Amino acid sequence: MTHPPLSVRPLAPEHASALAALFEDAGSCYCRWWHFEGDRHAWLGQCASSPEGNRAAMLEAVETGAERGVTAWRDEHLVGWLKLSPASALPKLYEQRLYRGLHCLAGDRTGVLCIGCLLVRATERRRGIARALVDGALALARREGARAVEAFPKGGGEQPDELLWTGATQLYLEAGFQLIHDFPPYPVLRYELRP
Repeated sequence: MTHPPLSVRPLAPEHASALAALFEDAGSCYCRWWHFEGDRHAWLGQCASSPEGNRAAMLEAVETGAERGVTAWRDEHLVGWLKLSPASALPKLYEQRLYRGLHCLAGDRTGVLCIGCLLVRATERRRGIARALVDGALALARREGARAVEAFPKGGGEQPDELLWTGATQLYLEAGFQLIHDFPPYPVLRYELRP
């Protein structure tokens, strides 16, 4: 079966409602975990009892340009999303116990972007959309003059698609990322765009 062509575009304010709809099909996080100030227990409570708060925060971030990333479209329907943020905008990710103090993440972080989320609509998975999003993210990072893109996938054996919310390790390796810290099941990968 042939599928209509895929179009990958940088996130724009006019994509806010389509992105919210994508998350409504997938769950209640609305890509807010890295921006949530509480712990995991409080986060699960927020998602269960008031996901509309997450939705409102995401809509505002997209509409104001604070949220960054790339989107994948098929026939003008949003089928995928990749969050691409400056490392400095995601301190919660880098301050996790697994990554805090790693030598490979030390030093000047200027120009380093991070993939903080990768979501493909369930009915569209296994059709190359995640790879197209990663390629689109690298192209956007180049246009913006970034020096590197980092990814923090969950590795170590077969994982259900719904648990790969930062992508699969193999996806990044096939896209040319290098393994800079091998700590199964949480490796760190980097794509150097310039020295």
